[in-house]
Amino acid sequence: MPQLIINKELCRGCTICTRSCGSDALHMRGRLAEVNDNCILCGICVKSCPFGAITIEKEEKINTEMDAYKNLWVFVEINQNRIAEVSLELLGIGRKLADEKGCHLVAVVLDENALLFAEDLISYGADKLIVCNDKGIGIYAEESCAHILDDLVEKEKPEIFLFGATGVGRSLAPRVAAQAKTGLTADCTVLEIDGDTGLLRQTRPAFGGNIMATIVCLAKRPQMSTVRAGVMAKMEYDRTRSGTIQKVSYQNQLPEAKRIILETSFAPKTNSITDAEFLVVVGRGIGAKKNMKLVHTFAEKIGAQVAVSRPLVDMGYAEYPKQVGQTGCTVAPKLLISLGVSGAIQHLAGITRAEKIIAVNADDTAPIFGISHYKVVGDCVAFLKEYTKD
Repeated sequence: MPQLIINKELCRGCTICTRSCGSDALHMRGRLAEVNDNCILCGICVKSCPFGAITIEKEEKINTEMDAYKNLWVFVEINQNRIAEVSLELLGIGRKLADEKGCHLVAVVLDENALLFAEDLISYGADKLIVCNDKGIGIYAEESCAHILDDLVEKEKPEIFLFGATGVGRSLAPRVAAQAKTGLTADCTVLEIDGDTGLLRQTRPAFGGNIMATIVCLAKRPQMSTVRAGVMAKMEYDRTRSGTIQKVSYQNQLPEAKRIILETSFAPKTNSITDAEFLVVVGRGIGAKKNMKLVHTFAEKIGAQVAVSRPLVDMGYAEYPKQVGQTGCTVAPKLLISLGVSGAIQHLAGITRAEKIIAVNADDTAPIFGISHYKVVGDCVAFLKEYTKD
């Protein structure tokens, strides 16, 4: 079992390690540092000690074990006989990350009709497909899918495994992570490879979206994330790409189903702001709730949908499905007109994929202007009244 070792001869009692430890695992006994059971072997104290007095025993063995983990996997959801959009987005960011790491991008598809989607998945970035098309396999057979993924992870040892932050992904990913005894970062909005360590930097909102937390998984594999839909861009479809297919079968090896799906039905598609090509996003600068009538009139004239920032949802001006930002929806319209939105970082994270942004704000130093293509410094209510005149 790896453990933290403090060399008594080298320790100078400087207390740098105790101050750097975020787990309250180090304390001073006289002028000598000691470690307690809170230690998570993160290694921060090892790096911070100027005297080289702290080491992690069997660190070399840990690294050797983790060297066996290769490649980046994406779990592909097939829903209503179509590839889920979030899965294509994951292949897009997965392709970028795999290229940075110099590894293969593997799409894992568990569906009776999986082979029908092979060409598209390779054209959207996958180097390899792992396919199980056993009868009865699909996203609603969660116990079976979890069993298959557990076995594949144990045998194939992916270094990184990404799921969509959907109902399916949020159900499967924790089961797989628990079986693999690794960590899982949920609802990520940014994924990056650390240039120094090669670790996956997983960024997600925390404390109600008030801060952004970046998380790394130091000592366990695979590194696992669920990723919010709409925040990543899928790559261009490239029919010239080639890839390989590995078929696996688990027929007669699956656990007995604990439930039976008799039929499935889907709610009719609604006008979601995530699908809008033209969007008017309103912030606190709109003032009174009665001014929302101007917003809707303006949006109707230009053929746009209306969305809002979080404060307006909190004040009851609009329902949550209309909220844009880190704790709401991520949007990617062709044109976004921002009215009275100051542009907190949590809001900006939800609109950065818009092709064109026109911002109207009375404060010429508002952060929203930093990402806008065009800016109007002025009162957004006056702007609306001018553009809604008969």
